[in-house]
Amino acid sequence: MGEQLTIGELAGRTGVAASALRYWEELGLLPAPARVCGQRRYPPSAVELVGVVLLLRGVGFTLREVKAFLASRPPSGDGWRELYQRKLAELDQRIAQAQVARTAIAHGLACRHQDIRECSTFASGVAAILAGSSLEEAHEKAHSH
Repeated sequence: MGEQLTIGELAGRTGVAASALRYWEELGLLPAPARVCGQRRYPPSAVELVGVVLLLRGVGFTLREVKAFLASRPPSGDGWRELYQRKLAELDQRIAQAQVARTAIAHGLACRHQDIRECSTFASGVAAILAGSSLEEAHEKAHSH
């Protein structure tokens, strides 16, 4: 049967808390381990699998998306590419939103008013948001005066 790892050993080798490993097992991210005297025993390959989960979580995948990635078999198929393409589009959208937010905050910091709520540009932005504009549209409208 070879070397088997307890959940504590797997946690120690991966830096992931045993409680998180049990949760990932519940979600189906980790296969149910063998049991020896009621104690979980993982194959050494579980270390790499935990690493895959950590990497995917680190780049922004949700646990549901990680599960879909792991289920896309064979790994050489196109299922993972579709997941990556969707995540890339989502990240591009979040980056664009963050850039708009950064620009709006930088403009706010450049405002000469002691209280930004007294600024007509800020008030125009607030009015545009309340009228249903996106942050980007509101920022453009506020600065078009």
